[in-house]
Amino acid sequence: MSPDRAYRWLMEAGAASSRDGFDLHLVASVLAVAIAQAEAEGASLAQTSGLDRTTLSALARDLFPGAAGLLVEMTGGDSPAPESEESAVRDILLIYASGGIDFIRPLATLIARRCQEPHHLWQDLGLRNRGELSLLMERHFPRLKARNSADMKWKKFLYRMVCASEGFALCPAPVCSDCDDFASCFGTEEGVAQLSHACREERI
Repeated sequence: MSPDRAYRWLMEAGAASSRDGFDLHLVASVLAVAIAQAEAEGASLAQTSGLDRTTLSALARDLFPGAAGLLVEMTGGDSPAPESEESAVRDILLIYASGGIDFIRPLATLIARRCQEPHHLWQDLGLRNRGELSLLMERHFPRLKARNSADMKWKKFLYRMVCASEGFALCPAPVCSDCDDFASCFGTEEGVAQLSHACREERI
């Protein structure tokens, strides 16, 4: 299933959900790219999303009741145990989260798993642009968004937070402005979105 098709299917399945339109769009985007990746790589949705069967089932019943059964079938068992780096990113997100834990915990798990992919985080989450990622952070992780006051790229920022929590420096430069890699941390995040979000405006 292509990311676009998966996104449309999920948004249609979420028509009966009482969840806010942006949150539907957000999770549909992440799951759409995870579904497409799982199919392309012969992996399970648990592997590409980070969500086990129980967690995905509960999330699907809340957001996408019309697709819950098939999503659980796609899960393919339990997610592999996360690497320590992935767990640390998830824990940082949860520390700074705001909102109901039943939604925030799987959201943080999704973000942490997708952080392991090689592109900009907004692309690996299936979002249209970095602005949508900023809105996600402002809405669900506002204290973390406030800490990223210099607007560092989100993957760089999250890993920097992980390193700080574990007691070592990510970069030897005393301040970012003195670093030779400044552009890689603070430059633009241009790129092509992984899906078109054809029905996005209908629900948001």
